[in-house]
Amino acid sequence: MATRGAAAAASTIWKQRRNPSLRSLSNHFNPNFNHRIIPTGFKYQVRAIQGTSTDPVITPLKNRDEPKPQNWKIKMLYDGDCPLCMREVNMLMERNEKHGTIKFVDISSNDYSPEDNQGLDYKTVMGQIHAIQSDGNVVKGVEAFRRLYEEVGLGWVYTITKFEPIGKLADAVYDVWAKYRLQVTGRPSLEAILEARKKDKVETCGESKDCKI
Repeated sequence: MATRGAAAAASTIWKQRRNPSLRSLSNHFNPNFNHRIIPTGFKYQVRAIQGTSTDPVITPLKNRDEPKPQNWKIKMLYDGDCPLCMREVNMLMERNEKHGTIKFVDISSNDYSPEDNQGLDYKTVMGQIHAIQSDGNVVKGVEAFRRLYEEVGLGWVYTITKFEPIGKLADAVYDVWAKYRLQVTGRPSLEAILEARKKDKVETCGESKDCKI
């Protein structure tokens, strides 16, 4: 038995000398070997120390400073249920990742609050796009798009609308789109949507007096 054990030990040592990775692996599972494991990309250091409990000691790494969010300069009130509208909103959101100057507010959300948005209720904002500047000034229609695009470095797209008669023509075209967009996108009329939202809120709120419809 002793001879067989010695032979096995000698074979293991020979393999470790031929292959250093086996030696490293055996040390890793050796309880008497002091080692420290710091996995790349992990938030914690895991240390195993000889003579202590087998449970790892988790020590938080030094917290990294997170980038501070930039102050928004304009707030976009958008209809999140409008499929065509969301294409443009998503594009602006992607551009805004670099600039951080636009705050996006979905008016279709049950959490939408007119009180937090210059008193603009759902029905009013559904009529045409509205945006609120950081100083509280409200802009709408083509002007809202112009201000929003300027904040993400695309102001040139709407520059021509600053001049007449292009500006009035652009406003007229947008007004037609805003009037018929629900029909164009295959959605119910605004009256039907408002009624559905009212019913949904009544069912959700129940008898609560604090719930606003």
